[in-house]
Amino acid sequence: MNVAFIPVRGGSKSIPLKNIKPICGKPLVYWTVKAACQCQYIDIVYVATDSDIIAETVEGFKKGAESEIFAKAQVIGRSAESASDTASTEFVMLEFASNYDFDNIVLIQATSPMLTAVDLCGGFKLFETEGTDSVLSAVRQYRFLWDEEPDGRVLAKNYDVFRRPRRQEFAGYLMENGAFYISSKADLVKYQNRVSGNIKAYEMREDSAFEIDEPSDWIIIEALMRKNGLVEEKNIPEIKMFLTDCDGCLTDAGMYYSEQGDELKKFNARDGMGFALLRAKGIITGIVTSESVDLNRRRAEKMKLDVLESGCKDKVEAIKKIGARYGVDMQNIAYVGDDINDLEAVKMVGFGCAPADGLPQVKEAADYVARAKGGEGVIREVVELILG
Repeated sequence: MNVAFIPVRGGSKSIPLKNIKPICGKPLVYWTVKAACQCQYIDIVYVATDSDIIAETVEGFKKGAESEIFAKAQVIGRSAESASDTASTEFVMLEFASNYDFDNIVLIQATSPMLTAVDLCGGFKLFETEGTDSVLSAVRQYRFLWDEEPDGRVLAKNYDVFRRPRRQEFAGYLMENGAFYISSKADLVKYQNRVSGNIKAYEMREDSAFEIDEPSDWIIIEALMRKNGLVEEKNIPEIKMFLTDCDGCLTDAGMYYSEQGDELKKFNARDGMGFALLRAKGIITGIVTSESVDLNRRRAEKMKLDVLESGCKDKVEAIKKIGARYGVDMQNIAYVGDDINDLEAVKMVGFGCAPADGLPQVKEAADYVARAKGGEGVIREVVELILG
């Protein structure tokens, strides 16, 4: 039996909860779990995490519209020791191997969203060839490498400086891209390493060398994923009406109080400009909220919105009535929501959206998950996407 093992910690230092931060509208871990589930050589996909919110996010994949694709996925826990900053990946793998039965394992790094099922199948085909004990993914590079000597001199490592080759004549070299590693359980336990014995490399696309470690990597990889056709983009319908929830979308969902006990909320000025841009295009705008507070009314008036539906217990019915009032079909309505009472509305409209910190089930149902969190410009981001 072949298993995929995807270790996913909740304690990323560079980017908090990095593994579920949206990239191309889906949580980062979505892309590698999907690739593994679609690989015919893999029987079970184990996602090992110490985070309840990551576990809930992955479980959400199995309940959404793509539930059949993610049927192989299983979420398992990790010990505190294996989830620490000092635990090696090998330690995590060996802990897993001591508790689960399998023949062969492919370690997959969640930070490699450009990995595809085709790559994994190719890796397993190579693994099955005679004389192969392990396989790792790599990319071919065409750079000239130099070694630095103790005295400060540098020596060419992979070419003759007196016969500098042209690129088309240069074989280049292979570099690990960290996407996946395949080995048998027996060798993993024996050598206590992800690869051992006769190791072969499965060559992936050169641009798959990028991994997500820093915030700037997000922009580069999103562009590459779209360029390479890895993202099935939904065509945004013609939007004639733009509605949003208030708390958690226009605000950060926090409740603030003055010394006098007055309730305060933090709104983002960029969202106000977003509504102005919509209004300039003749798009109807509004808020649909379960709350009935004066702050919402004042903010709606300041932003010159067409609709404020307060004290709303059933947002689906409210949006249907608003659409009928203005003669707008559901297909031509965009709605931004973050919480469980927004879920059905997000599913119903033509373009349902969620902020980056929305509930996992809402983000799973959304056509678009913003990079911004609630109260941090999520409305402006969605507006710019719609207006192009």
